[in-house]
Amino acid sequence: MSWKRYWNRMRADGGRELYWLLALLVLALSAWIFVEVAGEVMEGGAQAMDRALLLALRSPTDLSDPLGPVWAEELMRDFTALGANGILILTTLLAAGALFLARKPHAAWALIVAVGLGLGASFLLKSAFDRPRPDLVPHGTLVRTRSFPSGHAMGSALTYLTLAALLARQTAELRLKLYFFAGALLLTILVGISRVYLGVHWPTDILAGWTAGVFWAILSWTAVRSLQRRGRVEGEER
Repeated sequence: MSWKRYWNRMRADGGRELYWLLALLVLALSAWIFVEVAGEVMEGGAQAMDRALLLALRSPTDLSDPLGPVWAEELMRDFTALGANGILILTTLLAAGALFLARKPHAAWALIVAVGLGLGASFLLKSAFDRPRPDLVPHGTLVRTRSFPSGHAMGSALTYLTLAALLARQTAELRLKLYFFAGALLLTILVGISRVYLGVHWPTDILAGWTAGVFWAILSWTAVRSLQRRGRVEGEER
């Protein structure tokens, strides 16, 4: 049986229930990981691991020098820019514009609201935990806010995964759905790694940001699916 036939059969034979079950499992898992990481950070239990991982990416003889050639550091700055609020907002607006042009205004507004509220939640979490930035190594890029959770990691996860989920709901092609999510995961991972490499975040900041972003993306995804079932948001094209 081909993947396409299997996919269509699964959807016809109760795939809806599987969707909701997987969504609830991911929500519960991401929430649990975030709470566990946050607890370790607040109690100081993650400090030794954070220090070891951060220092592992630096030259032992010169902590101002990240591992790898000079071009690798410049590449990491490019990657980290993909998680900046300006880039995330611009990407969201461009994607929403495409949905407006496709005459799917409700889907466009769902995307704008989901990402906007998610970025706001990221700012509130950083203010609530108020964790200082790493001071072990020089920062490879300018930072102004606090450290936990990583706004770049959370913002990229919630934006790119929410965008992927919404775009996936506009097509019935399984290959396109997988492509959207694979691309979103790749962007999210690259942004998170770049933040530690540049010395502006502890690894646990990134892990917490990723899990919080995934939680928000799945929450947004389930909300959009529910609205699509009620006919309030445009759904798949068949």
